[in-house]
Amino acid sequence: MPDYDVITIGAGHNALISSAYLAQAGHKVAVFERRDMVGGAVSTKELVPGYRFDLGGSAHILIRLTPIVEELGLARFGLEYIDIDPLFFAPYPDGDAVFIYRSEEQTAQALETKFPGEGEAYRRFLNYWRPFANAVKELFLTSPSPLNLGRKLVFGQAFRKDWQRALPMILKPYGEVVDHYFKEEKVKAPLVWMAAQSGPPPSEPLSAPFLLWHPLYHQGGMARPRGGSGQLTQALAKHITAHSGKVFTSAPVERILVEANRATGVVVAGQTYTAKAVLAGSHAVETFTKLLAPEERPPGAVNMRVGNGFGAIIRLALSDKIRYAAHPGDEARRALQLICRDRAQINAAYGDYLRGEPSRDPAIVAMSFSAVDDTLAPPGGEVLWLWAQYFPYELAGAKSWDDIAPTVEASILEAFEAYAPGTKEKIVGSLFQHPLWLERELGLYRGNVMHLEMSLDQMFALRPFLGAAEYKTHLKGLYLTGASTHPGGGIMGASGRNAARVVLKALGKRA
Repeated sequence: MPDYDVITIGAGHNALISSAYLAQAGHKVAVFERRDMVGGAVSTKELVPGYRFDLGGSAHILIRLTPIVEELGLARFGLEYIDIDPLFFAPYPDGDAVFIYRSEEQTAQALETKFPGEGEAYRRFLNYWRPFANAVKELFLTSPSPLNLGRKLVFGQAFRKDWQRALPMILKPYGEVVDHYFKEEKVKAPLVWMAAQSGPPPSEPLSAPFLLWHPLYHQGGMARPRGGSGQLTQALAKHITAHSGKVFTSAPVERILVEANRATGVVVAGQTYTAKAVLAGSHAVETFTKLLAPEERPPGAVNMRVGNGFGAIIRLALSDKIRYAAHPGDEARRALQLICRDRAQINAAYGDYLRGEPSRDPAIVAMSFSAVDDTLAPPGGEVLWLWAQYFPYELAGAKSWDDIAPTVEASILEAFEAYAPGTKEKIVGSLFQHPLWLERELGLYRGNVMHLEMSLDQMFALRPFLGAAEYKTHLKGLYLTGASTHPGGGIMGASGRNAARVVLKALGKRA
């Protein structure tokens, strides 16, 4: 008799979501996590006395488009979301600024007042692409089979019977699509910079969907768990244990047990644990090249593209609030702050990245969620995250991140200081998470926070590779979840929910 019905490897948010659904369905579940805390890249820790630092994702946007929080009843386990409005704030060096609000109409009116014609263009953009965005959302919440892809995007209402006009736009680089709707670069830049958060540059063909799901930001909004991003994963762990599951930390899985082409359990610290099914929430590279013996690995695993880093982030504890020159009020602090002059700045940063060099003039996403959550910092203080792109893991000239980190950190701070003067003098503590740090501490190979490149050849039915895309593997009883699988990185949880349905079906339970 197996020790458990399901063993989950890793305690990232997708792995915990899968485990919570399985435990809620009555299965005996055990989660093994190598770190001393759950959450993976969705975790929070007090690294400076009185200041709570997120160690990974901070803005909860995509998960708001799913029913996960309600289906699992996470409010009962301490999860409290704080809605964020405005959604985005974009300051400019000339003192101008643009806001994007949760309300579509409020946003359109503000744009129309500032840039006549652009508000109406924003309405047209949202109205035309809303059906497509919703079709993509529904696809994210299903297994990425060719049948599902065709049903949602081709035979559904995605194109409003206007596919001959829509398809050429979808095939374009997202950095060009904005030209079809808008004239003002100050409107285009924040839209493109948000699209760039998935990884591919604005010039990459077939990348338009990263921009075209923009209507979903208004639909689901953005929120923050009170107490830090990690409160989501803390609530999930409590849910699992409340449903008789077990969550083990400081318990790294050494290998997956395989007998007669079937995964039968795992080995942790020399101890064997057996199960009817093994669900790997670990990075796909870890799962296929380290946890399986060479003869047990599928051929397709060698084709996964991890890429060469992506971004870098500075976590700051400040003695006082940040103030933007373009808008000193608290409204700017509450929003996700998109610091990007224009598309040329993003493209230039990507050019540095291709040469194996850190961006000399990085665009930045700043987050100061202590503006809405006073549990993150002491009275009067501020926590500030500065995410910047693009930064390669493997540097030109045999340079090391251990050597250049202080210089790069200073350059990101200097770039931010130009928009929010006086920030540097308020710093009381910091953490710089460069690509090598992300690999060492969070297991994000080559510093890619999306696990694998988010390009078309590694999306949908091709993620992580052909033949392992529907949360199943070549081995019976071995399943996958996490950012390495469809729909990719970000705090959404769709992979965890989708994988749970697949495992439930295999175990004979109604999904």
